[in-house]
Amino acid sequence: MSSSASSIDAERVAAIRRDEADARSSFRDRFHLPTGLDGRPKAYLAGQSLGAQPRAARAAVEERLDAWARLGVDGWFDTERPWIDVERELGAATGRLVGALPHEVTTANTLSVDLHLLLASFFRPSGSRRRILIDAPTFPSDRYVVESQLRHHGLDAERDLIVVRPRPREDVVRPDDLDEAIERAADELAVALLSGVNYATGQAFDIRRHTATAHEVGAIAIWDLAHGAGNVPVSLHDDEVDAAAWCTYKYLNSGPGALAQLFIHERHAGRRDAPRLAGWWGNDPATRFRMAETFDPGPGADGFRVSTPPILSLAPIAVSLAMFDEIGMRALRERSVALTGELERLIDAYVPDATFITPRGANERGSQLSIRVDDAHARLRALEAFDVVADVREPDLIRLAPVPMYCSFEDVVRAVDALRQTA
Repeated sequence: MSSSASSIDAERVAAIRRDEADARSSFRDRFHLPTGLDGRPKAYLAGQSLGAQPRAARAAVEERLDAWARLGVDGWFDTERPWIDVERELGAATGRLVGALPHEVTTANTLSVDLHLLLASFFRPSGSRRRILIDAPTFPSDRYVVESQLRHHGLDAERDLIVVRPRPREDVVRPDDLDEAIERAADELAVALLSGVNYATGQAFDIRRHTATAHEVGAIAIWDLAHGAGNVPVSLHDDEVDAAAWCTYKYLNSGPGALAQLFIHERHAGRRDAPRLAGWWGNDPATRFRMAETFDPGPGADGFRVSTPPILSLAPIAVSLAMFDEIGMRALRERSVALTGELERLIDAYVPDATFITPRGANERGSQLSIRVDDAHARLRALEAFDVVADVREPDLIRLAPVPMYCSFEDVVRAVDALRQTA
C-alpha cells in the first residue's frame, strides 16, 4: 500500500468518527441519496445543481394527490387544508431563510420567468439611465434574460449591457472592481443584476456592500440567489435589496424544475401603483373572486404573482423549508464551513494537479468548490466509477458541493480519494 493510500485511509477513519460525533449530520437520514451497485449511498456532491430528495417529500405530494382525488375542485376551499392558502403559508419560513418579512416574499413561476417579471417592474429606462450591469461568468439564462429585456426596450445589448469580468489571468471578480464598475456607470446605470454566489466559481458576493454602491449612483439592485438561498446566510430586508429571485431545486431540495421564489422589498411591494406584469393570481385575495375587469394588486410580493400556483409542486418546498426552520441557517453554515474547509484541505494534500477557482476565504464562498483539472470530463467519468457524484462546467471546471444538510465528512474523503486515484 502506498503512503498516499495509507494516509487517505487514516483520513477516512477520522472522518467516520467525526460524523458519528456530529449530531447535526442526522439530517442525512431524512434524505434519499443515490446509491451505487453495492447499495451504499454515493458521495453526492452535486447539490449545487440538484438537491437530494427529502424522504418526506413523497408523502407530502401524495397527500395533495389524495385531496385532489377526494375533493376535486373543493380542495381549494377545504376546511382542513385549503389549497387557496398553501402558497401564502410558505411566506414566514421563506422570510426566515432569506432575512425578509413574510409579505416581502412569494413562491411563483421559475427563476428565469421571475427575473423577467422583476426586470419588467424595475428596469424602467429613461434618458441616459438605461444600462444593466451583470457580473461574469454569468449563468447563460440570466444573460439571455437581460439581453432580451434590453432589446424589448429598443436598446442595444452591446452598448447598454455592462459585464464586469475577472481581470486577465484571474478567475473571480474583485469586489473593488465590481464597485468601481457600478460607480463608473453612474447616472447611466438603471439596474445591477448580480449573482449572490456565482454558479461557476462559487464566489460569494457581499450583498449589503454592492447593493449600497448601486443605490449610491441611483440604480436598482436585483440579486439572483439561485446558488445563494439555503447555501449562505442572507438578509435581504436589512441589506436594502430592491428585489431578488432564486430557484428551490438546488440547496432547497424541492425537486427538479421546482418553483422559484422572489423577494421584493416592502418599500416597493407596498406600493399599489408599482409597475408590474399583472395576472389574476396577483389580485388581492379579498377581491379576486369578484372577477373584476380592473386589477386590484394583493399586498406585498403576492401582488406580483401572475398565475395559479401548482399545488402539487408546492408540497416539497414546504417540506424543505420546515427542515431549514428546524436546523437553522446558523448551524447549517457552521457545518458548511467545516465540510468545505475539509474538502479544500484534502484536495491540497492529495490532488496536486487541481487548481482552485473558488476563493479560499470562507466568507467569500458557500458550499461549492470549483477546481480546474486537465480533461475534466474524463475525470468526471472516473469519479462516477468511484460512486462520487459531481459535475463539470465548461471548459475544465469540476464542481463539488458538500451540502451540509446531507453530506458527510466521509463523503468528502471519498471524493478526494477518487480524485487522487484518477489524477
